Amino acid sequence: MSNLKLKKIKSTDIELKDKLVFVNRVTKVTKGGRTFSFSAIVVIGNENGIVGFGLGKAKEVSAAVSKGIDDAKKNLIQVPIHKGTIPHSQEGRYSGSLVFMKPAAPGTGVIAGGAMRAVLESVGVKNVLAKSKGSSNPHSVVKATIDALSQLRDPYMIAQTRGIELEKVFNG
Repeated sequence: MSNLKLKKIKSTDIELKDKLVFVNRVTKVTKGGRTFSFSAIVVIGNENGIVGFGLGKAKEVSAAVSKGIDDAKKNLIQVPIHKGTIPHSQEGRYSGSLVFMKPAAPGTGVIAGGAMRAVLESVGVKNVLAKSKGSSNPHSVVKATIDALSQLRDPYMIAQTRGIELEKVFNG
């Protein structure tokens, strides 16, 4: 992920909705036959700027999902949302996956596929254009999307960092 320090959020004070992104059945061949287990990747968010993801593994799907939700609650980040979209274009990378997100006009909707859509809807973005390049592995795409979202900065943060007024951020 990026070198930025992420602001961790406690999951006890907010109501989170979970989305199951992917379930994988894993087979272990033993002397006694095949043993099946499941791994699930889950994204949670409050649809108002907070999102997290988690991975759970268990012998049953429901147990794997609940473990994924518990893991996701430990990895929550705050994302700036500006008028229902992201404040600026951003790229994210993880392993072989590269994602690109661009702000969109009101009424556009979430133009993204699969794993990226689940993350963007969980964070509460209503209008965005997004593209996933490289590996389509759901684990890598989710982590690359979280990386891109964690690098976003709102105009107030940029003005404060540069030590200028907010109007000068938009006027260049």
